Amino acid sequence: MTRAPGHNGAPTRTDGEPATNTDPKAHWSLVVPLKPLALAKSRLAPAADGILRPRLALAFALDTVAAVLASPAVRDVAVVTDDHVAGAELAALGARIVPDTPAAGLNAALAHGARAVRRERPGAPVAALNADLPALRPLELARVLAYAAGYPRAFLADAAGVGTTLLSARDGVELRPGFGGRSRRRHSASGAVEILLDGVDSVRQDVDTAADLAAARSLGVGPRTAERLAPAAPGSV
Repeated sequence: MTRAPGHNGAPTRTDGEPATNTDPKAHWSLVVPLKPLALAKSRLAPAADGILRPRLALAFALDTVAAVLASPAVRDVAVVTDDHVAGAELAALGARIVPDTPAAGLNAALAHGARAVRRERPGAPVAALNADLPALRPLELARVLAYAAGYPRAFLADAAGVGTTLLSARDGVELRPGFGGRSRRRHSASGAVEILLDGVDSVRQDVDTAADLAAARSLGVGPRTAERLAPAAPGSV
């Protein structure tokens, strides 16, 4: 398969097949869920209008997936979505698009994505990652995954310390996602080990509110998000 470098050196699809990292040290398959763009980021409504919100949701996802594909720890990425516009753009970056056939919410989508990965790579280590990490840094993600590799299941709390941005399951271990609301407590209660690392703020900083977006911008967002937030953009926040 021919690959060309994308943002941050991420491989991109040039022949219709998902780009993969062939480095033998790149073990992880990541599963990223993305709801239909028209329904995404509703909590940004006070700061972004109905036109900007879906565009921001797409920009967040594109910057997140580009950074994931550039991480030396990641072999490939599966995005679970039924949004055809987002799916086409994410596939162009090199992501595998998995239709959300369960259509039963976030955790069902993540479990479905993990199963899809393991049908092609039985026993692969998998990690679920939020699609709204526009400041994500590839090397910070690699540090998180290196820590996670030491445990059957592990999770990283979000910047607020309430939710979760990443949940991992080592080879042969079921993912058992419990995202949403107070998922930090839920994942801990399920036996997953909390990943306690400093200096991985970009992996923690998901964006649901205007305050979250300001925090992500202070870390430095990816180029697609930065373009959407440019002063000339109508309704920019």
